[in-house]
Amino acid sequence: MEKKSVIEQVFAVDVFNDAVMRERLPKPVYKKLKHTIENDEDLDLEIAGAVAHAMKEWALEKGATHYTHWFQPMTGVTAEKHDSFIAPTDNGGVIMEFSGKELVKGEPDASSFPSGGIRATFEARGYTAWDCTSPAFLKEDAAGVTLCIPTAFCSYTGEALDKKTPLLRSMEAISKQAVRILKLFGHDEVASVSCSVGPEQEYFIVDHEKYLKREDLIFTGRTLFGAMPPKGQEMEDHYFGAIKERIASYMKDLNIELWKLGILAKTQHNEVAPAQHELAPIYATANIATDHNQLVMETMKKVAKRHGLECLLHEKPFAGVNGSGKHDNWSIVTNTGKNLLDPGVTPHDNIQFLLFLSAVIKAVDDNAALLRLSASNPGNDHRLGANEAPPAIISIFLGDQLEDVVSQLIETGEAKTSKQGGNLSTGVHTLPEFKKDATDRNRTSPFAFTGNKFEFRMVGSSMSIAGPNMVLNTIVSNVLSDFADELEKAEDFDLAVHDLIKKTLTEHQRVIFNGNGYSDEWVAEAERRGLPNMRTMVDAIPELTKEENVKMFEKFNVLSRVELESRAEINYEIYSKTINIEAKTMIEMASKKYIPAVIKYTTSLADSINAVKSACPEADMSVQAGLLKECSSLLAQAKAALENLKKVTKEAAGKAEGQEMAVFFKDVVFTAMNELRTPVDQLEMLVDKEFWPVPSYGDLLFEV
Repeated sequence: MEKKSVIEQVFAVDVFNDAVMRERLPKPVYKKLKHTIENDEDLDLEIAGAVAHAMKEWALEKGATHYTHWFQPMTGVTAEKHDSFIAPTDNGGVIMEFSGKELVKGEPDASSFPSGGIRATFEARGYTAWDCTSPAFLKEDAAGVTLCIPTAFCSYTGEALDKKTPLLRSMEAISKQAVRILKLFGHDEVASVSCSVGPEQEYFIVDHEKYLKREDLIFTGRTLFGAMPPKGQEMEDHYFGAIKERIASYMKDLNIELWKLGILAKTQHNEVAPAQHELAPIYATANIATDHNQLVMETMKKVAKRHGLECLLHEKPFAGVNGSGKHDNWSIVTNTGKNLLDPGVTPHDNIQFLLFLSAVIKAVDDNAALLRLSASNPGNDHRLGANEAPPAIISIFLGDQLEDVVSQLIETGEAKTSKQGGNLSTGVHTLPEFKKDATDRNRTSPFAFTGNKFEFRMVGSSMSIAGPNMVLNTIVSNVLSDFADELEKAEDFDLAVHDLIKKTLTEHQRVIFNGNGYSDEWVAEAERRGLPNMRTMVDAIPELTKEENVKMFEKFNVLSRVELESRAEINYEIYSKTINIEAKTMIEMASKKYIPAVIKYTTSLADSINAVKSACPEADMSVQAGLLKECSSLLAQAKAALENLKKVTKEAAGKAEGQEMAVFFKDVVFTAMNELRTPVDQLEMLVDKEFWPVPSYGDLLFEV
């Protein structure tokens, strides 16, 4: 017998996946459940009991004692309440039970999670509902083994209180509208279309002991103070460099844990900034990819602690170096296996592809501000437009081949050729020649076509990918619906498709940009084209409740007006609370650490000056005196900035909750935070390291 590899031995051992269900479920039950999953049909609740029994027996065999409905509230992280399988018997013993009702429905407290006003404190009832399209799995930690059942989370009155429910709704919407288009092309065999997603996860790793000495990292996930070390990322020697032994050991354990959960972790490497790394999976449907990415982030943090490390998922944990994103690779695939965004060898005559491409271009151009919001959180405001990150302006990179095809269609109404990549010759005889891709890559683009998919590069590293994919699915569904309405009425389908593609590309070519997205020239050019440039999360939040957006989300039953209004309030609240926590952390660190440390240093310096003068009156003390004067001046600036930050933070608490408070935190409190950071960071470069109270950037980024 052929020996299995390590991956084959461990892969999905903790997942109640299709292979396990096929083996353990009665055949009629398996067929019904499989049919529901594959065809987006109503779940037959009569099979729930059989599924629950098989799931329980499998979990017990693997050591599970508890189960939980695992869901994704609007906090951005996951939630779980554990119940044991234990049930009493008449003779004082116990049995292990798990019913179909317990599988299908749970009742967490809906008032204790963000609801944006949908649920008042006294209105506590909420429900979790089994999502059979995402397989159950086992988590093992100090509490033991727990069966985790992926679920949706809604209020007693039916509104979605989570990130999964709208995503599932949007997946149904794009499937329905894409199938309408495909039927017009004669593809009657296509029953459904799914969104295929692969999120690349960037992260930082620092030493855990050093992390514990930085209150800003503990409370906010980013350094609120810190001067740049002599070396940052300017030598470009960390990207794809040899992985340090300690990090490699961490990555090895991380991979094994992820493989056990059925997560297709494939690529790992050093990223651009020192101490920064990336993990990329193989693609999965949007729903499962979202669940998996939440597990990836949880597992990264858990495994890091085992190695005496700390995983930082904040979008900008260190100022002045590369921030972390989560490149969301998105495509749409039929149930027959056809990728609708695959241009083929000659995209100029692939009319079906060009129609779907046109739909995405129009959707992005029409809804750029909404897409910007979908990739927004307070941390991402620091990243977008900074080191190695796309700007806050949404544009689409198509590459030379597709841009040429689009230009032909716009200029002449017909595309006759497609550029080909040709062969790559290195000039070294012993190296192989091979065919190049038809186009280069552009890592400065926020929304780039990369072969047979779009890469949405704006998404922040700590974010759930549910929101960005929900928005992407919905806006493309809206365009496909309009396309289908028009084409279904056409007398000459071929002519109508041709005209629709040309018209769409002509009207929306402004969003196509293949150049340097980091340049100042592009910012000016984008403004000339009329493309929105929403620099902050707070600027983008109003997009949720614009009337045209409300109508679009309601049209496809993705989000209701009430659900959209609640999410706007939640976003304002998240922003205000985040900046408030950061401001209070800065106040505490400056008051209790930095200012006392500088006072100790200046006192020591003054004592040294006095001692030297006493011992040698003729000694030149200009250097020491100059240093003392400079430190004292910066200390005074820091103290004044600290008092101002205290004042404006207190003022913020008196603002009306919602947009008014968020805007005040953005414009006033955040500005005051930067004014405090500036003199403290300057002092770090002057004060003796023995007096400095926290690990420096150099300590954190290079001593791992």
